[in-house]
Amino acid sequence: MEKTIPSRKKPTLLVLIGPTGVGKTEISIRLAQLLHTDIISADSRQLYADLKIGTAAPTMEQLAMVKHHFVGTLKLDDYYSAARFESEVIALLNTLFGEKETVIMTGGSMMYIDAVCKGIDDIPNIPEDVRTMIKQRYRDEGLDHLCAELKLRDPEYYRQVDLKNPKRVIHALEICYTTGATYSSLRTRPNKKRSFDILKIGLTRPREELYERINQRVDKMMEQGLLDEVRRVYPYRASNSLNTVGYKELFNYLDGTWTLPFAIEKIKQNSRIYSRKQMTWYKKDDSIHWFHPENDKKEIIDYISSIIFQRNSI
Repeated sequence: MEKTIPSRKKPTLLVLIGPTGVGKTEISIRLAQLLHTDIISADSRQLYADLKIGTAAPTMEQLAMVKHHFVGTLKLDDYYSAARFESEVIALLNTLFGEKETVIMTGGSMMYIDAVCKGIDDIPNIPEDVRTMIKQRYRDEGLDHLCAELKLRDPEYYRQVDLKNPKRVIHALEICYTTGATYSSLRTRPNKKRSFDILKIGLTRPREELYERINQRVDKMMEQGLLDEVRRVYPYRASNSLNTVGYKELFNYLDGTWTLPFAIEKIKQNSRIYSRKQMTWYKKDDSIHWFHPENDKKEIIDYISSIIFQRNSI
């Protein structure tokens, strides 16, 4: 990847996406070095300073190679959201684009990517009594009952949401109760206009190759001390920041519910499942141009170069 990318006047947000374990970090750093630019992390868990190993956060060496933003900035019990990410990234881009023609954003949190590229819908604040009522029902009746109600109130969102994620189901019902409308109807507004171009590059690998990389990465995380990291954050296990693959499974081991080998296999399995969900999400976006991260390095550069030149000449 020795080729230089031609300069341009109109700023571009280069969005590098792909499933977990595909190799986004390495490619994003090499592109950032070629473009002499910064990297914005769009990973909802790499934001937390104490979750370095389990989130495959950039290492100290990688952080020293390229300036990264939104990595390790939060405490475990800090509240954060896609809407806040949108606001803070747009403010940062307004500054960065004063100095740089292109900025890279990369990560695997689909909602965070969409928040910056498309904008978050203006969802109303939830009254405290509604929030308390839904949470109490979740504790008393369980997730299955809430899912059944969501199916009746908002069948469209019911078909899309991860029904095993109580946070998503609860939030949708909160919106239904607060507005009297369906959550899905509030998520279909036109995309917000941005003052910069957006160029999306997707990284993909054959399924078996990706799965093997995921399995090897989990083994490497364990060698790097993931279990010790999980022990350190165990007191915060109820925090939303720890409702994520790698931590939930090892919490079950520490609780004595699972053996360690079984917990590790579940991390691998759930990581593979998450990679499939990511690809399902990405396939809905026909603006993504796909490449194999190792076989197509030159093609990635050529494509970026040609698009930037094309846009700059209009």
